[in-house]
Amino acid sequence: MEKENKRYEYRHIARIVVEAATPIAVGSGASDVVTDSPVVKDINGLPYIPGTSLAGVIRHALDLGRREDETNFFGYHDKDGGRGSRIIFTDAVMIGKDGLAVDGICQIDPSDDFYGWYRELPVRNHVRINEHGVNDRNGKFDNEVVYMGTRFVFEIELLSDQENDSWFDKTLAMLYRNTMRIGGGTRCGYGKMKVVSCLRVDLNLTEASDLATYIKKPSCLSEKWTTFAEWQPSAADVRDDGWITYTLRLQPQDFFLFGSGFGDDDADNTPAVERVVEWGNGKPCFSQQRTLVPASSVKGALAHRTAYNYNKQNRLFIGNENACAGDDNPAVAAVFGSADGDGQSRGSRGNIIMSDVIGKEKCDKLFFHVKNDYFSGGTIDGALFQEKSVFGRDTIYEEEILVRKDVLEDTGVREALEQSLKDICSGLLPLGGCVGRGNGFFTGELLKDGGKI
Repeated sequence: MEKENKRYEYRHIARIVVEAATPIAVGSGASDVVTDSPVVKDINGLPYIPGTSLAGVIRHALDLGRREDETNFFGYHDKDGGRGSRIIFTDAVMIGKDGLAVDGICQIDPSDDFYGWYRELPVRNHVRINEHGVNDRNGKFDNEVVYMGTRFVFEIELLSDQENDSWFDKTLAMLYRNTMRIGGGTRCGYGKMKVVSCLRVDLNLTEASDLATYIKKPSCLSEKWTTFAEWQPSAADVRDDGWITYTLRLQPQDFFLFGSGFGDDDADNTPAVERVVEWGNGKPCFSQQRTLVPASSVKGALAHRTAYNYNKQNRLFIGNENACAGDDNPAVAAVFGSADGDGQSRGSRGNIIMSDVIGKEKCDKLFFHVKNDYFSGGTIDGALFQEKSVFGRDTIYEEEILVRKDVLEDTGVREALEQSLKDICSGLLPLGGCVGRGNGFFTGELLKDGGKI
């Protein structure tokens, strides 16, 4: 690639505040005694989002296509040299209890109630269920997540040779898209962010006043810079034309249970609950425990039913060697992705995006169970257990599901997926655990791009 010497006289700078619209999980790449995958934390022991993670998702979302465009924007390195990136991302640091960014080494009181919740973040337990209804081999794991509602602030700076650089507009607009996800588990309910505010300034460093302003810019994200002004993207830049949006509006018929994997003083099995960070007058506080509907649980049930409906519409019944489930099923592989095939084939990322749903404060009921001996009619030793189920008949749970349009061009795949979604709405596909004991039946309606189907 030819070397070039350009004068980047303009600086386009934005300071963005984002809020976790779902729990997020930016992993540290390590493990500890508590969880298989803890989130990355800064020097203060608080979660943050590394600038490399932000740069990676933006680079992928921009889909620059031509190598010349990508290397010009993000730089490159090869044996003949290279060029640094023209776009610079800071780490996204957490906004603390006083409404200011916790940037740099700060004195965090470990006994403070607000920061105490971040010392022990929620741990999600996962188990992969196969087509036989039992846990799959190597399918048990857990991970740490950051509370929904947590806010972060970061800056993006672009070195440009243009006064009005459209690439910077497109970069900021990516953050507003409904498909934007950050961190790990983005196909399992994590990582959705919403932009709370975006402040922007464009400076021409050949002008003395702009140069002086740029030199005086604070590097600390907790300090204000009056030069910034509010910015909003155009509707065209935010629109996601390549995706179809399905919306499930579900009402429980009675009780349901998405298990936490833990017990308490009253029961051996308890529902999954989490706290949410709420904001008022620019200050955060934690809510009471709320009912959690994990997207990973809904996704697992939906994938199995999609395989069933695809086999059914193609008349692939039991005993037919072409009747496949899991990754081997064409509809499942197309929509939900597939894992590596033991070195024989490469895995593929899912083309469906779902989000965790956190509802109202929990309302649970304790159930006692005992197993009776069929011969004597008496109880079996050690077979007494208790569980708590959530009663949510008065609550509507809304699950948004995004699927790539090109995947659904296959009529068979589209019909199998949509029939599975309808099965949930009609109560034919229960969700969660203990469905064999009457839990998890929902009714509701299915919307496609805002209209009923």
